[in-house]
Order: sequence, then structure tokens, then C-alpha cells
Amino acid sequence: MTQPLLSAQGLSHSYGSQLAVDNVSFEIARGEVLGFLGPNGAGKSTTMKMLSGNLAPAQGEIIINGYDLIDNPKQAKAHIGYLPEQPPLYKELSVQEFLNFCAQINQIPRSKIKAAVANAIDRCGLTAVNRRLIGNLSKGYQQRVGIAQAIIHSPAVVILDEPTSGLDPIQIREIRHLIREIANEHSVILSTHILPEVQTLCDRVQIINQGQLRFNDTLESLSLQMHSASILIELLAPPAINVIQQLHGVTSVSSLSKTQFRLHYQPDNNPTDILLNMAVSQQWQLQQLTPEQHSLEDIFMKIIQHEQQPDGQAA
Repeated sequence: MTQPLLSAQGLSHSYGSQLAVDNVSFEIARGEVLGFLGPNGAGKSTTMKMLSGNLAPAQGEIIINGYDLIDNPKQAKAHIGYLPEQPPLYKELSVQEFLNFCAQINQIPRSKIKAAVANAIDRCGLTAVNRRLIGNLSKGYQQRVGIAQAIIHSPAVVILDEPTSGLDPIQIREIRHLIREIANEHSVILSTHILPEVQTLCDRVQIINQGQLRFNDTLESLSLQMHSASILIELLAPPAINVIQQLHGVTSVSSLSKTQFRLHYQPDNNPTDILLNMAVSQQWQLQQLTPEQHSLEDIFMKIIQHEQQPDGQAA
């Protein structure tokens, strides 16, 4: 198998007696966009800080493109590009001046700085504004500059924290397109609160809550969970609810009214055919049978809700 560009194993971190991140492990491969989701206080920001080298884990290991971030921080950080939620911009500089500075602090050889800056400007669509002061640019263009500084040294892993926060719909679309372009050459970890953004951009999704990973799988797997695992039915002459409960495949039944019921079942054991046959043979007078679909928000809430406690963990 291809070596992952980032491997995090057993990451943990506490703030005093409060455990913010608890034994988190995952990997990301080249060309992959990983969506990192979690409610406020779930441990998401703490994890991002550890991955970017801004916070040392109390326990665990982070390998970036073959380099241990704890044992060889300089070599490992050279392969990380990071855009925090608030881009670290010097607004009194022009775009070109700022990116020249970023190239220097990333120790790009002097002979290659001009080409690196030109490449970042071109990839991030900044050619028309490269001589303008950053402080005079729109928020969308400032976000592009932030992404440009994150990729100027061609890192293996690019970490983006809320990259479309505060942008208008046109700017969001442009930044999303740019992120997909970046993913062709790098691995991207995308932290976001915008659930449709995950569906648009990500290959894989992980959900953290109370410091622990609750879900870590492909977008296809998440989409399967969004398909119906429950059915709404209406029977004008319904049997006792325990009769419906005993149908093969049904895991539970909720009574919504005297004639309406919600049937829950395992996704690979749909009881629809059995239900139709029984409704006809037993004269239950079936009036409605509607498979339910669940949004990404429904799945997200289902994963985290039963874990939620009144006292949230540190972000």
C-alpha cells in the first residue's frame, strides 16, 4: 500500500483535568480530502493544533510524509501547510510582498522563490490583485492569499480550518473549486461546520465528539447511512403494535397516531415486501408506505447526540 502522507496514532491531550482529545487515530493518503467534523467543544481544534505542530500531544505519534513531528519537528513541519480560521496575513503588505516573505520563512531556496510565488499566485487566482495591499482585498481574496501561503512550499499535507467561513456564495464556490485543485497534488484536511461542504469536497469523513472519533469512513459509507432505515406507514385497520414489531427485519416500531407508525430496520434487511404481503393477507388496509431519507445533518446529530453531556469538552 502507498505510505500515508499523514498518520496520527493514539493522540491525546488534556487541559488540566479536562481530557480534550482521547486516543484519536487516523491516516490520510495523497489526493484525499478528509472532512473533519465535530460540535463546538468536541476536541476538533485541539486535534488540528496538534496536527499542525502548534500543540504537542500528551500522548501519541504524528508522522508527516515519513517524519515524526515530535522527534523531527523541523523536517515534519516543512511538509505541512496550515490555514487557521483567521488567516495569518500582514495586511499592510501587497500580495506579492507577503508571499515572498512566506517563501523565505519556509526556507525556499532564494533561486526558487520567484517561481514558487508565481505558482502560488497562479494556482490561487491572485494574478489580477498580486500588487494590491492585502488589507484592501475582499474577504474572499484574503482567504485565497491565506491558502496561497499554506501551499507555497508544496507541502505534503494542507490543513484548512474553516476556509469558507464568512464568504458569500460566489466566493465559497470559488474556494471549494480551489481546494479540489489543491487535493490533486496534496492531502487536504478540511475542518468545517458546513455540512454540505463535506458532501461537495470530501472523500472521507470523520466525526469527533467529546474528544473521541465517533465516525471515520468514506463519504460513500456515510451516504449509505443517509438512505432509508425507517418507513412511515398508515393502516386503517392496524393490528396490535407487537404484531408489526415481530415482522422479519423490523427492529422497533413507533406509534405516531392510531393509524400511523414508523418502522425501524437494519439497512440490509428491508421488511417492505413482507409488510406489503401481510397488509394484503391480513386486510390491514394499507394507505401509505413512505421510505424516509435522512440528511447529513440527521446522521451527524444521530452520531453525536447520545454522546453529548451538559459539560462540553475543550475545543
